[in-house]
Amino acid sequence: MNEDGSAVCPILHVDMDAFYASVAIRDRPELHDVPVIVGGGHRGVVLSANYPARAYGVRSGMSGTEARRLCPQAVRISPEFGEFETVSRSVMETFRSVTPLVEAYSLDEAFLDVRGAARRLGSPLQIAELLRARIHDEQRVTCSVGLAATVSVAKLASKRAKPDGLLVVRPDEIVSAVHPLDVGELFGVGPRTRAKLRKIGLETVGDVAQMPAETLRHVVGAAAAAQLHQLAWGTDRSVLTPRRADEDPERSMGSDETFGRDVADPEVIHRELLRLAGRVTARMRHAGLAGRTVAIRVRYADFTTLTRSHTLSDPTDVTAEVHRTAVLLYDALGQETSQGRRVRLVGVRVEGLRPRAGAQRQGVLGERERGWPEADRAMDRARTRFGRGAVRPATLLAGDRP
Repeated sequence: MNEDGSAVCPILHVDMDAFYASVAIRDRPELHDVPVIVGGGHRGVVLSANYPARAYGVRSGMSGTEARRLCPQAVRISPEFGEFETVSRSVMETFRSVTPLVEAYSLDEAFLDVRGAARRLGSPLQIAELLRARIHDEQRVTCSVGLAATVSVAKLASKRAKPDGLLVVRPDEIVSAVHPLDVGELFGVGPRTRAKLRKIGLETVGDVAQMPAETLRHVVGAAAAAQLHQLAWGTDRSVLTPRRADEDPERSMGSDETFGRDVADPEVIHRELLRLAGRVTARMRHAGLAGRTVAIRVRYADFTTLTRSHTLSDPTDVTAEVHRTAVLLYDALGQETSQGRRVRLVGVRVEGLRPRAGAQRQGVLGERERGWPEADRAMDRARTRFGRGAVRPATLLAGDRP
Protein backbone atom coordinates (compact mmCIF):
# COMPACT_ATOMS: atom_id res chain seq x y z
CA MET A 1 0.00 0.00 0.00
CA ASN A 2 1.16 3.53 -0.70
CA GLU A 3 2.24 5.82 2.11
CA ASP A 4 -1.03 7.79 2.33
CA GLY A 5 -3.14 4.61 2.34
CA SER A 6 -5.38 5.67 -0.54
CA ALA A 7 -4.46 2.76 -2.86
CA VAL A 8 -7.64 0.98 -1.74
CA CYS A 9 -9.67 3.96 -3.02
CA PRO A 10 -8.98 4.12 -6.77
CA ILE A 11 -12.42 5.48 -7.75
CA LEU A 12 -12.56 9.29 -7.84
CA HIS A 13 -15.72 11.35 -8.12
CA VAL A 14 -14.82 14.86 -9.26
CA ASP A 15 -17.61 17.41 -8.91
CA MET A 16 -17.18 21.05 -9.93
CA ASP A 17 -18.19 23.55 -7.24
CA ALA A 18 -21.26 25.62 -8.22
CA PHE A 19 -20.06 25.08 -11.79
CA TYR A 20 -22.26 27.42 -13.82
CA ALA A 21 -21.99 30.24 -11.29
CA SER A 22 -18.23 29.76 -10.90
CA VAL A 23 -17.67 29.96 -14.66
CA ALA A 24 -19.99 32.95 -15.02
CA ILE A 25 -18.09 35.04 -12.46
CA ARG A 26 -14.51 33.80 -12.85
CA ASP A 27 -13.61 36.89 -14.91
CA ARG A 28 -15.51 39.22 -12.58
CA PRO A 29 -13.63 39.34 -9.26
CA GLU A 30 -15.98 42.01 -7.94
CA LEU A 31 -18.71 39.31 -7.79
CA HIS A 32 -16.73 36.57 -6.04
CA ASP A 33 -17.98 37.41 -2.54
CA VAL A 34 -21.52 38.57 -3.29
CA PRO A 35 -24.63 36.42 -3.95
CA VAL A 36 -24.91 35.53 -7.64
CA ILE A 37 -27.70 33.68 -9.45
CA VAL A 38 -27.30 32.27 -12.96
CA GLY A 39 -30.60 32.15 -14.83
CA GLY A 40 -33.83 32.73 -12.95
CA GLY A 41 -35.06 35.50 -15.21
CA HIS A 42 -38.71 36.34 -15.82
CA ARG A 43 -40.70 33.15 -15.15
CA GLY A 44 -37.44 31.18 -15.42
CA VAL A 45 -35.69 28.81 -13.03
CA VAL A 46 -32.31 29.14 -11.35
CA LEU A 47 -29.61 27.26 -13.26
CA SER A 48 -27.00 27.75 -10.52
CA ALA A 49 -26.15 29.89 -7.51
CA ASN A 50 -22.79 30.59 -5.93
CA TYR A 51 -22.15 29.75 -2.29
CA PRO A 52 -22.98 33.23 -0.88
CA ALA A 53 -26.40 32.95 -2.57
CA ARG A 54 -26.86 29.38 -1.32
CA ALA A 55 -26.39 30.66 2.21
CA TYR A 56 -29.76 32.40 1.73
CA GLY A 57 -31.42 29.15 0.62
CA VAL A 58 -31.20 29.70 -3.14
CA ARG A 59 -30.87 26.42 -5.04
CA SER A 60 -30.73 25.29 -8.66
CA GLY A 61 -34.15 24.42 -10.06
CA MET A 62 -35.85 27.03 -7.88
CA SER A 63 -38.04 29.60 -9.59
CA GLY A 64 -36.47 33.00 -10.17
CA THR A 65 -39.29 34.60 -8.21
CA GLU A 66 -38.59 32.47 -5.14
CA ALA A 67 -34.84 33.08 -5.44
CA ARG A 68 -35.36 36.85 -5.53
CA ARG A 69 -37.63 36.62 -2.51
CA LEU A 70 -34.99 34.74 -0.52
CA CYS A 71 -32.08 36.91 -1.68
CA PRO A 72 -33.29 40.21 -3.20
CA GLN A 73 -29.74 41.64 -3.28
CA ALA A 74 -28.40 38.82 -5.48
CA VAL A 75 -26.82 39.72 -8.82
CA ARG A 76 -28.48 37.82 -11.67
CA ILE A 77 -26.42 36.74 -14.69
CA SER A 78 -27.74 35.30 -17.91
CA PRO A 79 -26.17 31.92 -18.75
CA GLU A 80 -23.61 31.60 -21.56
CA PHE A 81 -23.91 27.94 -22.48
CA GLY A 82 -21.08 28.07 -24.99
CA GLU A 83 -18.73 29.16 -22.21
CA PHE A 84 -19.94 26.37 -19.92
CA GLU A 85 -19.38 23.75 -22.63
CA THR A 86 -15.90 25.08 -23.37
CA VAL A 87 -14.82 24.82 -19.72
CA SER A 88 -16.47 21.42 -19.32
CA ARG A 89 -14.71 20.13 -22.40
CA SER A 90 -11.34 21.25 -21.07
CA VAL A 91 -12.01 19.72 -17.65
CA MET A 92 -12.98 16.38 -19.21
CA GLU A 93 -9.81 16.50 -21.32
CA THR A 94 -7.80 16.98 -18.13
CA PHE A 95 -9.46 13.89 -16.66
CA ARG A 96 -8.67 11.84 -19.77
CA SER A 97 -5.05 12.98 -19.71
CA VAL A 98 -4.79 11.09 -16.40
CA THR A 99 -6.82 7.97 -17.23
CA PRO A 100 -8.94 6.70 -20.14
CA LEU A 101 -11.40 5.28 -17.60
CA VAL A 102 -13.59 8.38 -17.28
CA GLU A 103 -17.32 7.97 -16.84
CA ALA A 104 -18.79 11.43 -17.44
CA TYR A 105 -21.99 11.91 -15.49
CA SER A 106 -22.85 15.45 -16.61
CA LEU A 107 -21.14 18.62 -17.79
CA ASP A 108 -19.68 19.21 -14.34
CA GLU A 109 -18.97 15.81 -12.78
CA ALA A 110 -17.36 12.49 -13.63
CA PHE A 111 -16.06 9.28 -12.10
CA LEU A 112 -12.44 8.24 -12.74
CA ASP A 113 -10.66 4.94 -12.17
CA VAL A 114 -7.01 5.86 -11.58
CA ARG A 115 -5.56 2.40 -10.88
CA GLY A 116 -3.63 2.44 -14.15
CA ALA A 117 -2.07 5.85 -13.44
CA ALA A 118 -0.45 4.97 -10.11
CA ARG A 119 3.03 4.15 -11.40
CA ARG A 120 3.15 7.33 -13.44
CA LEU A 121 1.43 9.85 -11.16
CA GLY A 122 1.39 8.40 -7.65
CA SER A 123 -1.35 7.36 -5.28
CA PRO A 124 -5.06 8.11 -5.85
CA LEU A 125 -4.79 10.89 -3.26
CA GLN A 126 -1.83 12.45 -5.07
CA ILE A 127 -3.68 12.18 -8.39
CA ALA A 128 -6.74 13.84 -6.87
CA GLU A 129 -4.62 16.75 -5.62
CA LEU A 130 -2.97 17.02 -9.04
CA LEU A 131 -6.37 17.22 -10.75
CA ARG A 132 -7.65 19.87 -8.36
CA ALA A 133 -4.53 21.97 -8.86
CA ARG A 134 -4.61 21.68 -12.66
CA ILE A 135 -8.30 22.55 -12.93
CA HIS A 136 -7.86 25.57 -10.68
CA ASP A 137 -4.74 26.67 -12.52
CA GLU A 138 -6.09 26.20 -16.04
CA GLN A 139 -9.81 26.98 -15.66
CA ARG A 140 -9.81 29.19 -12.54
CA VAL A 141 -12.68 27.26 -10.95
CA THR A 142 -12.61 24.79 -8.07
CA CYS A 143 -13.78 21.22 -7.67
CA SER A 144 -14.31 18.74 -4.87
CA VAL A 145 -13.07 15.15 -5.04
CA GLY A 146 -14.25 12.03 -3.24
CA LEU A 147 -12.08 8.89 -3.17
CA ALA A 148 -13.42 5.44 -2.36
CA ALA A 149 -13.45 1.83 -3.49
CA THR A 150 -16.88 2.14 -5.15
CA VAL A 151 -18.88 4.64 -7.15
CA SER A 152 -21.56 5.48 -4.60
CA VAL A 153 -19.16 6.08 -1.71
CA ALA A 154 -16.92 8.26 -3.89
CA LYS A 155 -19.94 10.41 -4.76
CA LEU A 156 -20.93 10.67 -1.10
CA ALA A 157 -17.36 11.67 -0.23
CA SER A 158 -17.20 14.45 -2.83
CA LYS A 159 -20.48 15.88 -1.56
CA ARG A 160 -19.15 15.94 2.00
CA ALA A 161 -15.93 17.59 0.79
CA LYS A 162 -17.67 20.60 -0.77
CA PRO A 163 -16.69 23.25 -1.49
CA ASP A 164 -13.13 23.00 -2.77
CA GLY A 165 -12.21 19.98 -0.71
CA LEU A 166 -11.09 16.38 -0.84
CA LEU A 167 -12.24 13.40 1.22
CA VAL A 168 -11.06 9.79 1.29
CA VAL A 169 -13.46 7.12 2.61
CA ARG A 170 -11.72 3.75 2.90
CA PRO A 171 -13.70 0.48 3.06
CA ASP A 172 -13.03 0.13 6.80
CA GLU A 173 -14.49 3.62 7.36
CA ILE A 174 -17.91 2.95 5.77
CA VAL A 175 -19.71 2.42 9.09
CA SER A 176 -18.33 5.54 10.77
CA ALA A 177 -18.45 7.84 7.71
CA VAL A 178 -21.55 6.71 5.82
CA HIS A 179 -23.97 5.04 8.23
CA PRO A 180 -24.80 8.24 10.20
CA LEU A 181 -25.90 10.06 7.00
CA ASP A 182 -29.53 10.65 6.07
CA VAL A 183 -30.78 7.86 3.82
CA GLY A 184 -31.66 10.44 1.18
CA GLU A 185 -27.95 11.07 0.59
CA LEU A 186 -27.41 7.62 -0.92
CA PHE A 187 -26.58 7.75 -4.62
CA GLY A 188 -29.80 7.18 -6.59
CA VAL A 189 -32.23 7.50 -3.68
CA GLY A 190 -34.81 10.09 -4.71
CA PRO A 191 -37.54 11.81 -2.67
CA ARG A 192 -40.14 9.07 -3.25
CA THR A 193 -37.88 6.23 -2.11
CA ARG A 194 -36.71 8.32 0.84
CA ALA A 195 -40.32 8.93 1.85
CA LYS A 196 -41.09 5.18 1.70
CA LEU A 197 -38.08 4.37 3.86
CA ARG A 198 -38.84 7.07 6.40
CA LYS A 199 -42.41 5.81 6.61
CA ILE A 200 -41.13 2.58 8.18
CA GLY A 201 -38.66 4.37 10.42
CA LEU A 202 -35.50 4.17 8.31
CA GLU A 203 -33.91 7.58 8.82
CA THR A 204 -30.20 6.93 8.29
CA VAL A 205 -28.02 4.83 6.02
CA GLY A 206 -27.17 2.71 9.05
CA ASP A 207 -30.88 1.96 9.55
CA VAL A 208 -31.08 0.64 6.00
CA ALA A 209 -27.90 -1.41 6.46
CA GLN A 210 -29.35 -3.17 9.52
CA MET A 211 -32.84 -3.72 8.08
CA PRO A 212 -33.55 -7.38 7.16
CA ALA A 213 -33.57 -7.84 3.38
CA GLU A 214 -37.04 -9.43 3.42
CA THR A 215 -38.60 -6.41 5.13
CA LEU A 216 -36.90 -4.03 2.73
CA ARG A 217 -38.15 -6.01 -0.28
CA HIS A 218 -41.76 -5.58 0.87
CA VAL A 219 -41.29 -1.81 0.98
CA VAL A 220 -39.33 -0.99 -2.19
CA GLY A 221 -39.25 -4.21 -4.23
CA ALA A 222 -36.62 -6.90 -4.69
CA ALA A 223 -34.29 -5.07 -7.11
CA ALA A 224 -34.30 -1.78 -5.18
CA ALA A 225 -33.82 -3.62 -1.86
CA ALA A 226 -30.70 -5.40 -3.13
CA GLN A 227 -29.31 -2.13 -4.49
CA LEU A 228 -30.01 -0.27 -1.23
CA HIS A 229 -28.12 -2.86 0.80
CA GLN A 230 -25.13 -2.58 -1.53
CA LEU A 231 -25.20 1.21 -1.28
CA ALA A 232 -25.53 1.14 2.49
CA TRP A 233 -22.50 -1.15 2.88
CA GLY A 234 -20.43 0.44 0.10
CA THR A 235 -20.28 -2.76 -1.95
CA ASP A 236 -21.79 -1.38 -5.13
CA ARG A 237 -20.14 -0.91 -8.53
CA SER A 238 -16.35 -0.52 -8.69
CA VAL A 239 -15.85 -0.90 -12.45
CA LEU A 240 -16.38 2.12 -14.70
CA THR A 241 -17.67 2.22 -18.26
CA PRO A 242 -15.87 5.02 -20.14
CA ARG A 243 -18.44 7.39 -21.56
CA ARG A 244 -18.89 11.01 -22.48
CA ALA A 245 -21.70 13.13 -21.12
CA ASP A 246 -24.47 13.82 -23.61
CA GLU A 247 -23.27 17.43 -23.73
CA ASP A 248 -19.56 16.54 -24.10
CA PRO A 249 -18.72 17.82 -27.61
CA GLU A 250 -16.14 16.67 -30.14
CA ARG A 251 -12.55 16.50 -29.02
CA SER A 252 -10.43 19.59 -28.67
CA MET A 253 -8.04 20.97 -26.09
CA GLY A 254 -7.60 24.51 -24.90
CA SER A 255 -6.62 26.82 -22.10
CA ASP A 256 -7.07 30.49 -21.33
CA GLU A 257 -5.73 33.06 -18.90
CA THR A 258 -7.24 36.19 -17.38
CA PHE A 259 -4.63 38.86 -16.71
CA GLY A 260 -4.38 40.37 -13.25
CA ARG A 261 -4.70 43.77 -14.96
CA ASP A 262 -5.71 44.63 -18.51
CA VAL A 263 -2.86 44.51 -21.03
CA ALA A 264 -2.21 46.44 -24.25
CA ASP A 265 1.43 45.44 -24.90
CA PRO A 266 1.51 42.93 -27.82
CA GLU A 267 4.78 41.40 -26.57
CA VAL A 268 3.20 40.50 -23.24
CA ILE A 269 0.23 38.97 -25.02
CA HIS A 270 2.51 37.06 -27.40
CA ARG A 271 4.33 35.62 -24.37
CA GLU A 272 1.06 34.55 -22.80
CA LEU A 273 0.00 32.91 -26.05
CA LEU A 274 3.27 30.95 -25.93
CA ARG A 275 2.60 29.87 -22.36
CA LEU A 276 -0.92 28.73 -23.29
CA ALA A 277 0.21 27.00 -26.50
CA GLY A 278 2.81 25.09 -24.49
CA ARG A 279 0.25 24.06 -21.92
CA VAL A 280 -2.21 22.81 -24.55
CA THR A 281 0.29 20.98 -26.76
CA ALA A 282 1.88 19.26 -23.75
CA ARG A 283 -1.53 17.81 -22.91
CA MET A 284 -2.01 16.78 -26.54
CA ARG A 285 1.34 15.00 -26.65
CA HIS A 286 0.58 13.26 -23.38
CA ALA A 287 -2.73 12.02 -24.83
CA GLY A 288 -1.11 11.03 -28.15
CA LEU A 289 -3.17 13.51 -30.17
CA ALA A 290 -2.56 16.08 -32.91
CA GLY A 291 -4.88 18.70 -34.40
CA ARG A 292 -5.15 20.91 -37.46
CA THR A 293 -7.24 23.88 -36.34
CA VAL A 294 -5.75 26.51 -34.02
CA ALA A 295 -8.19 28.96 -32.45
CA ILE A 296 -7.73 31.94 -30.14
CA ARG A 297 -10.16 33.78 -27.92
CA VAL A 298 -9.62 37.39 -26.86
CA ARG A 299 -11.71 39.22 -24.29
CA TYR A 300 -11.19 42.97 -24.14
CA ALA A 301 -11.48 45.26 -21.13
CA ASP A 302 -15.10 46.07 -22.02
CA PHE A 303 -15.88 42.29 -22.00
CA THR A 304 -16.25 42.15 -25.79
CA THR A 305 -15.08 38.63 -26.72
CA LEU A 306 -13.82 37.65 -30.19
CA THR A 307 -12.61 34.30 -31.54
CA ARG A 308 -10.59 33.52 -34.64
CA SER A 309 -9.26 30.22 -36.04
CA HIS A 310 -7.01 28.91 -38.77
CA THR A 311 -6.73 25.38 -40.14
CA LEU A 312 -3.21 24.14 -40.87
CA SER A 313 -2.26 21.94 -43.80
CA ASP A 314 -1.05 19.15 -41.47
CA PRO A 315 -2.00 18.03 -37.95
CA THR A 316 0.45 19.19 -35.28
CA ASP A 317 1.25 18.89 -31.60
CA VAL A 318 4.28 21.20 -31.81
CA THR A 319 4.24 24.16 -29.44
CA ALA A 320 6.11 26.49 -31.80
CA GLU A 321 3.67 25.86 -34.66
CA VAL A 322 0.57 26.41 -32.52
CA HIS A 323 2.11 29.53 -30.99
CA ARG A 324 3.10 30.96 -34.38
CA THR A 325 -0.45 30.49 -35.68
CA ALA A 326 -1.96 31.99 -32.53
CA VAL A 327 0.25 35.07 -32.82
CA LEU A 328 -0.72 35.57 -36.47
CA LEU A 329 -4.40 35.32 -35.52
CA TYR A 330 -3.97 37.80 -32.68
CA ASP A 331 -2.03 40.31 -34.77
CA ALA A 332 -4.64 40.10 -37.54
CA LEU A 333 -7.37 40.62 -34.95
CA GLY A 334 -5.61 43.77 -33.76
CA GLN A 335 -5.65 45.13 -37.30
CA GLU A 336 -9.39 44.36 -37.55
CA THR A 337 -10.26 46.23 -34.37
CA SER A 338 -7.83 48.81 -33.06
CA GLN A 339 -4.16 48.46 -32.19
CA GLY A 340 -3.44 49.03 -28.50
CA ARG A 341 -6.88 47.95 -27.29
CA ARG A 342 -6.56 46.62 -23.75
CA VAL A 343 -7.00 42.87 -23.31
CA ARG A 344 -8.51 41.13 -20.28
CA LEU A 345 -8.25 37.46 -21.34
CA VAL A 346 -6.59 35.37 -24.02
CA GLY A 347 -7.10 31.71 -24.84
CA VAL A 348 -5.62 29.10 -27.20
CA ARG A 349 -7.44 26.00 -28.44
CA VAL A 350 -6.52 23.21 -30.86
CA GLU A 351 -9.48 21.50 -32.51
CA GLY A 352 -10.10 18.55 -34.78
CA LEU A 353 -7.94 16.25 -32.67
CA ARG A 354 -7.02 12.81 -33.92
CA PRO A 355 -4.54 10.11 -32.84
CA ARG A 356 -1.02 11.33 -33.59
CA ALA A 357 0.03 7.88 -34.81
CA GLY A 358 -2.39 8.12 -37.74
CA ALA A 359 -1.70 11.77 -38.59
CA GLN A 360 0.23 12.22 -41.83
CA ARG A 361 2.71 15.08 -41.98
CA GLN A 362 4.16 16.43 -45.22
CA GLY A 363 7.94 16.78 -45.03
CA VAL A 364 9.74 19.89 -46.23
CA LEU A 365 12.70 19.54 -48.56
CA GLY A 366 15.93 20.43 -46.76
CA GLU A 367 14.49 20.62 -43.25
CA ARG A 368 16.57 19.33 -40.34
CA GLU A 369 16.12 15.73 -39.28
CA ARG A 370 15.45 16.83 -35.71
CA GLY A 371 13.79 20.04 -34.61
CA TRP A 372 10.95 21.44 -32.49
CA PRO A 373 9.01 18.14 -32.15
CA GLU A 374 12.03 16.49 -30.55
CA ALA A 375 12.69 19.56 -28.39
CA ASP A 376 9.09 19.48 -27.13
CA ARG A 377 9.36 15.84 -26.15
CA ALA A 378 12.66 16.41 -24.39
CA MET A 379 11.05 19.20 -22.36
CA ASP A 380 8.09 16.93 -21.57
CA ARG A 381 10.44 14.31 -20.16
CA ALA A 382 12.28 16.90 -18.07
CA ARG A 383 9.04 18.29 -16.66
CA THR A 384 7.76 14.81 -15.83
CA ARG A 385 10.92 14.09 -13.87
CA PHE A 386 11.69 17.46 -12.28
CA GLY A 387 8.39 19.35 -12.26
CA ARG A 388 6.49 21.73 -14.56
CA GLY A 389 8.84 24.67 -13.96
CA ALA A 390 12.04 22.73 -14.65
CA VAL A 391 12.39 23.88 -18.25
CA ARG A 392 10.59 26.48 -20.35
CA PRO A 393 11.23 28.74 -23.34
CA ALA A 394 13.65 31.60 -22.65
CA THR A 395 10.97 34.08 -23.76
CA LEU A 396 8.92 33.18 -20.70
CA LEU A 397 11.81 34.15 -18.43
CA ALA A 398 11.55 37.77 -19.58
CA GLY A 399 8.91 38.71 -17.08
CA ASP A 400 6.01 37.52 -14.99
CA ARG A 401 2.43 37.69 -16.14
CA PRO A 402 0.78 41.04 -15.35
